[in-house]
Amino acid sequence: MDTKAILDAMADLEEDELMEMMQEVMDNGGADVNDALDACQEGMKIVGERFEEGEYFVGDLIYAGEILTAAMEIVKPALSGDGSQSVGKMILCTVKDDLHDIGKNIVRAMLEAGGFEVIDLGIDVPPEKIVETAKAEGIKIIALSGVLTLAIDSMKATVDAFKAAGMRDDVKIIVGGAPVSEAACATIGADEWAYSPKKTVTVCQGWAAS
Repeated sequence: MDTKAILDAMADLEEDELMEMMQEVMDNGGADVNDALDACQEGMKIVGERFEEGEYFVGDLIYAGEILTAAMEIVKPALSGDGSQSVGKMILCTVKDDLHDIGKNIVRAMLEAGGFEVIDLGIDVPPEKIVETAKAEGIKIIALSGVLTLAIDSMKATVDAFKAAGMRDDVKIIVGGAPVSEAACATIGADEWAYSPKKTVTVCQGWAAS
């Protein structure tokens, strides 16, 4: 599998080429599916950069999302796991004032494949809704996603909302998305940050097992 070719096809919006390569991943047994999705996500980052630079337009962003969704449909069987053992429930959402869901949807697919029952609250989710859902459902693991720089503030507001509710010590919070870094994680006050869907799954599985 050529991850660079997958990345380039996603970035260049070459739908037919990308579908062929994702089908090859499945034809080869699906063992490389996580690496293929990582490459797709890296390609999506480039799409976002080209949009910001004026090379791509809103229509291109929408088309990119459709391509990625189609690519995920092809490899979904390799992600599904055997479903025999649930490791627990968790919350996933894109934070307030951020409307991006493509990265979140990749993470959700991989978390579900990893055995989680994911309560996906969607996009533009205010802190109080996340806290209320965690309280009502007894959730201990929260994954917050964001693509815009302002998502950092919304993530921090969410952590602060858990503190205000007296629940901060009861939950583990992981943050991810384009603006998130180790320094941003410290500013937000989260427990961990993820640079890839794979890391999100690994961290959350570790928390669920402890």
